[in-house]
Amino acid sequence: MIDFDFTYVLLGGLAIALVTAAFTDLHKRQIGNKLNAGIALAAPLWWWANGLQLWPDAALQLGFALLVFAICCVFFALRQMGGGDVKLLTALALWIAPYPFLKLVVIMALVGGVLTLVFGAAHILRRRKDKIAIPYGLAIAIAGLWVLGTETLVRGTAIAGFG
Repeated sequence: MIDFDFTYVLLGGLAIALVTAAFTDLHKRQIGNKLNAGIALAAPLWWWANGLQLWPDAALQLGFALLVFAICCVFFALRQMGGGDVKLLTALALWIAPYPFLKLVVIMALVGGVLTLVFGAAHILRRRKDKIAIPYGLAIAIAGLWVLGTETLVRGTAIAGFG
């Protein structure tokens, strides 16, 4: 394992990327491909910084991300998720092991429910008839920041890896 300061640099970069994703989704209802690619491409640095071996650790993390992508693609096909949300969750699955990722999904669902209520109420109060666009990237980012904070900063443990 390398100097822990580097892991905090990586975590800081991921936190900034999540905040950026939240704001761009809130304002434009879109999460950029470059942002998602940057998160995904930085994951191997995170693995290296946390001492994950290529086999089986990194391979399992990659396989887990592919599983998350496949599940999210089903929701995308059902028009329940946007493409940016699918890519953001997949990129986060490269960073976060399955158990903490499950926490992320639960928190994301709770925050997303609150967002749906708030945006739905605003939609009704404005007497709008068009479809409601919920910036779910905001819920993903809040959940991601929660998991990053509770799993790494509070507990002092890495969030990547299966061991």
